[in-house]
Amino acid sequence: MSKSVYMSATTINITSKLNKEVASIIKRSKFDQRFISKKKNITYSEFLSDKMLMILVIREGVPYSFFNLIRHYTPFTEDNWADFLDISTKSLQRYKQTSKIFKPIQSEKIIEMAEVTNIGVDVFGDMEKFKLWLDTPNFSLGKLKPMELLKDSYGKELVISELTRINYGILA
Repeated sequence: MSKSVYMSATTINITSKLNKEVASIIKRSKFDQRFISKKKNITYSEFLSDKMLMILVIREGVPYSFFNLIRHYTPFTEDNWADFLDISTKSLQRYKQTSKIFKPIQSEKIIEMAEVTNIGVDVFGDMEKFKLWLDTPNFSLGKLKPMELLKDSYGKELVISELTRINYGILA
């Protein structure tokens, strides 16, 4: 089996699990039903395009099970995640052992990184190409690597803006 076929099968498998996890979170949530789509099963992709739903999940807190799936889908290492969430890798492993729910501030970062990954894979069509772009100094971003900007929300917005320009063929 070729690597691209394997990657596709892995991506499909993770996406399927993400879809189930989103549905599960929504089902067991305490959300005001006015904010939830009338559609019974909201997919992961639909979740990432619904700002109100993202806000509600952030406020309730992202469960470790959802984070773990997102972590496996994104190109970020455990060290990257610990840095993004401003916690140690040891604390991150404790979350896993206790199946904790992340605080809203950490949940927001998790959803932001999921959003960046979703856009990046959409733009580049491939996780490996997106990861390469993240790790390459970018003239438009002050010769910084996009990965270096993802720790804070302003940097994330710059990265998303650059991805949008690339998607529309606007190169600086």
